[in-house]
Amino acid sequence: MNWLNKLERKLGRHYIPNLMKYLCFAMLGVFVLDYLPLYRSASSLLYFNRELILRGEIWRLITFIFLPPNSSILWILFSLYFYYFLGTALEQRWGSARFNIYYAIGILGNILSGFIVGVATNEYLNLSLLLAFAVLYPEHEILLFFFLPVKMRWIGWAWGAYLIYQLVILPVPYKLSLALSMLPFILFFGKQAWLQLRMDFRRLLRWINLRR
Repeated sequence: MNWLNKLERKLGRHYIPNLMKYLCFAMLGVFVLDYLPLYRSASSLLYFNRELILRGEIWRLITFIFLPPNSSILWILFSLYFYYFLGTALEQRWGSARFNIYYAIGILGNILSGFIVGVATNEYLNLSLLLAFAVLYPEHEILLFFFLPVKMRWIGWAWGAYLIYQLVILPVPYKLSLALSMLPFILFFGKQAWLQLRMDFRRLLRWINLRR
C-alpha cells in the first residue's frame, strides 16, 4: 500500500508507542470513576453527541474512545485484556506508526459517522482489531470461554457474519455508520480478507465433502 507507506514516512516520530495500553488504562479508569459516588456520570461527560459538540463541547470529538464496554467488572477486565492483546500484537507486527495510523483512521471514520447519525462509539473500532488479527494470524488459537480452543479464522468468520447481519437489519444511516467505523480494516485488509474468505470457504467445502 503505497499511500500507507507515504503516510507512515510523513508521520515520522510523531506517534504514540504502546497506544493500546494507554487506551485500555483510560477505559478502565473511566469504568472505575463511573462506580465512584462522586463521579457517577463520568461517562456522560465523554460520549460523542453531535448536538453537544455543536454547542461547544468539542472534547467529545475524541473522548468517546475512552469509554469502556458496558459490562460487569469481570467481563470488562477480560474485554480490556483482549483489546490489549490484539492491539499489542498488531503493533508488534506493523510497528507503532502504522498501528497509530490504523487507529486514527478508525477514529476519523467514527467521527464522520457520528455527525451522520448523531452518536459514535468505539466498539466497532476496537473489535475491528479482532478482524485484523484474524487475517494476519488465522491459525492462532485462543481459549474461548477460557476452556474451548478456537482458531482465530473461525472467530473472524463469526464476527464478520455478525457485521453482515447488522448491515442487513440496520437503517440506511446506521449502515453507513457501521461501514465508516470499519474503515481502517477495509482500507488495510479489504482485498486480503476477501481472498482469505474465498480460501476458507473452499477449505470448508472440502471438509464437508470428506465427511459425506
